[in-house]
Amino acid sequence: MNHDGTRSGYPCDTFARLAETVHIPIIASGGAGSVTDIADVLTAGRADAALAASIFHFGEISIGDLTRQLAAQGIAVRQ
Repeated sequence: MNHDGTRSGYPCDTFARLAETVHIPIIASGGAGSVTDIADVLTAGRADAALAASIFHFGEISIGDLTRQLAAQGIAVRQ
């Protein structure tokens, strides 16, 4: 919650610890400022999905570009 709207990255270590504790899908929210932030939370943060808004609203990246860049890094993306 403290990262929401900051565009400074997700708290990946928090999500990774959560993934060790629960056995349900984890959806990361709050902090997406770049493709790297999203890739990091899906890999190091072990999140199953990531929410992002500001980077799309302000036109910093399109959903298509994000999808392509994540796929190029070997990160599975549903379309």
